[in-house]
Amino acid sequence: MGEWVQIDGPDGAFRAYVARPAAAPKAAVVAIQEIFGVNAVMRKKADWLASEGFLTVAPDLFWRIEPGVDITDQSEAEWAKAMELMNKFVASQVGVRDVEATIQWARAQGMPKVGAIGYCLGGLLAYLTACRTDCDASVGYYGVNIPAFLGEAANIKKPLMLHIAAKDAFVKQDAQDAMQAGLGGNAKVTLHTYAGQDHAFTREGGKHYDAAAAKIADDRTIAFLKANLT
Repeated sequence: MGEWVQIDGPDGAFRAYVARPAAAPKAAVVAIQEIFGVNAVMRKKADWLASEGFLTVAPDLFWRIEPGVDITDQSEAEWAKAMELMNKFVASQVGVRDVEATIQWARAQGMPKVGAIGYCLGGLLAYLTACRTDCDASVGYYGVNIPAFLGEAANIKKPLMLHIAAKDAFVKQDAQDAMQAGLGGNAKVTLHTYAGQDHAFTREGGKHYDAAAAKIADDRTIAFLKANLT
């Protein structure tokens, strides 16, 4: 279902995985990676979104550091590499620029509306995309470090949905409380908290994957995207 394309961004060209629906798409979605690159999990997420009717584009955000990263969460060595890459990557700067370039690429394909969906690192970027770009709707799953950027929440002009894992080891209760306080009163923002769930509860094959909770979150996401993009 998927193919790789080149996107010309403000800092250079990078690859992106594109999944196309069987019928003509009515909208596009930018799928924003975790810390493991555009790996099999992310490509499957893109394929899933395409099966729901969206032209889906997953940009390789680590291209400045190491193009083509494709690792898993299944070994200590891969985790160490993923953390090293994340620590070198400035999500709030170069990451947002690449996401915005991908949004513009999708619009150039004739898509009237473009959304964004991100996981973990991508969850933060989905939030920043809502704050800093003209993306038509954004969804973030268990985004890390969002409280550091709550000062930008007033810039959110289009719908944003965030999925929060109540037992997230990377997003402690104080951070969750800050998100609720900073975003809960914003009419453009929808927050969903999943009791008993840990980080990455929708990552198939991951340690904390929960099929039932993932289905609830994903069903909410598709309904949200279809309501705001189509």
